[in-house]
Amino acid sequence: QVLLVESGGGLVRPGGSLELSCVTSGFIFSDYVMRWYRQAPGKGRDFVARINTAGSSTFYRDSVKDRFTISRDNAKNTVYLQMNNLKPEDTAVYYCKAEHWRDADTYWGQGTQVTVSS
Repeated sequence: QVLLVESGGGLVRPGGSLELSCVTSGFIFSDYVMRWYRQAPGKGRDFVARINTAGSSTFYRDSVKDRFTISRDNAKNTVYLQMNNLKPEDTAVYYCKAEHWRDADTYWGQGTQVTVSS
């Protein structure tokens, strides 16, 4: 059974930090590119960050560059998203996504809510 379980969301004040985790099981984690997405209320699901299978290459949407850091621990089958200097516009449900580096296999987590408000 494939599972992706996000955690670490919550309520934080503007300028604060959170670290999201996505613990996975049921597939060979090191064969999958990992991505974080987010979905704000009433909007579509947007790409946030991506990390390659080895963890040596990352890519971010412009609005989170220099504030967010994606990382992974292949020994723990886990991907992280460190979020610093959070802004109200970062409020959303955050999802992790696994994409096989070669095949079409794709898996999603259930999401974790991040709310940035004073």
